[in-house]
Amino acid sequence: MRKVCEKCFISLELDSKAYICSYECTYCERCSLNMDCICPVCSGELVARPRRVTSLK
Repeated sequence: MRKVCEKCFISLELDSKAYICSYECTYCERCSLNMDCICPVCSGELVARPRRVTSLK
């Protein structure tokens, strides 16, 4: 998973809310909502990125 928003370059931690398209372009929540959840690269839908578990139970 990418660690920065591809539009505003803000750092995205593993537990940060972020959005991705099917090609894994990655954007922060603010940029995604400002783009109406449409990827500017492929015109695909941006959906919530799954959060990575930091430790197994």
